[in-house]
Amino acid sequence: MTQESRRSARTATLADVARAAGVSIATASKAINGRDEVAPTTRKRVIEAAEGLSFTPNALAKSLTEGRSGTVGLLTSDLEGRFVLPVLMGAEDAFGAGAINVFLCDARGDSIREQHHLKALLNRRVDGIIVVGRSTDARPSLGQDLPVPVVYAYAPSDDPRDTSLVPDNRAGGRLAVEHLIGTGRRRIAHISGDPTFAAAQDREVGVRKGMAEAGLELVGETLFSNWSEHWGRDATALLLTQHPDVDGIVCGSDQIARGVIETLRDLGRAVPDDVAVIGHDNWETLAVNSRPELTSVDANLQYLGRMAATKIFQAIDGEQSGGGIETLPVRLVIRGSTIARR
Repeated sequence: MTQESRRSARTATLADVARAAGVSIATASKAINGRDEVAPTTRKRVIEAAEGLSFTPNALAKSLTEGRSGTVGLLTSDLEGRFVLPVLMGAEDAFGAGAINVFLCDARGDSIREQHHLKALLNRRVDGIIVVGRSTDARPSLGQDLPVPVVYAYAPSDDPRDTSLVPDNRAGGRLAVEHLIGTGRRRIAHISGDPTFAAAQDREVGVRKGMAEAGLELVGETLFSNWSEHWGRDATALLLTQHPDVDGIVCGSDQIARGVIETLRDLGRAVPDDVAVIGHDNWETLAVNSRPELTSVDANLQYLGRMAATKIFQAIDGEQSGGGIETLPVRLVIRGSTIARR
């Protein structure tokens, strides 16, 4: 029996379609599911290959997991779930409902517990592992001798040989400033969190770059301390004492921004008419319950999760990523705290 006849004697798989179309399994999956990341010519080639092999979407789960466990581990230290849950949702979206099962393991910031979970995932013969951090600070690599591909999301690995995906915090800081300037603000200050965090450092770089590109300077120095509403309140009181004419404030987090808005209101400053305020992280629990609702820079974590899953697909399919840190785009979510003055 020839290879072609053996193939026709069984149900065609997604791998067969990908092979016939000359694309990766991940690309074939996107094309068949109608995702817009695939070029029209590539989609047409994949669809024609699928039709020629009598492949149906109902065989997707089988084709993705044929010869594999059909499971991926997601290892995190994010106790609150603020970062890992959006990443998980994005990854599951990319993997496809029911096609790949994701095991979520919380290491609780404990390296011993992390090793325990890693061993458990490998014993389950997962096809890949996504590691999600609770900050954008570099974290220790799991090593290079693991039998499955590993992608680091949000917190990059400290080993440049690993594949890491992080949000572009510098672009986020610049976006925030550009938005405030676009609403007519010129006396802009910056209140951020712990200066030892990479996120705080990168966001300040972006803020200063945005100001410089507009020919402006920050009001005073960036005020650093911690990522809390309490600090936002204290910093705002100090800021207004020294610079009462400030008309825009970029905050390093949504928690800080909430504290900023409270103190502005207590001191008789209307938001956004007198002072516009913008946060970072787009933590909806805080942002939409703020009064006014808070404009915030969104780290696009679901997109980050989808890209991490795509990297896992590519590695499973034998594609080499080359390692290193890849920064992914962020976006601005505009709400009532920065509406342009009439």
